[in-house]
Amino acid sequence: MVALVQRVSQAAVDVDGSTIGTIDAGLLILLGVHEDDTEEESTWCADKCAHLRVFPDADGKMDESLLDTEGDALVVPQF
Repeated sequence: MVALVQRVSQAAVDVDGSTIGTIDAGLLILLGVHEDDTEEESTWCADKCAHLRVFPDADGKMDESLLDTEGDALVVPQF
């Protein structure tokens, strides 16, 4: 399993001219999954992404997570 994570102010996924997913501030996650990946690995990856401290706090330090900011996540599987 591979996850490429990017902090975004907004993001959208379009397929054949139709928007199928949008978010405001949060994380865009491009997720590659292999048939041998386990549920435990999926849970670990989701938990890791949710707790990454990549958002600025009141002092401007990168010290808040997606959970702290109550942001959104847009996951694009098998990109």
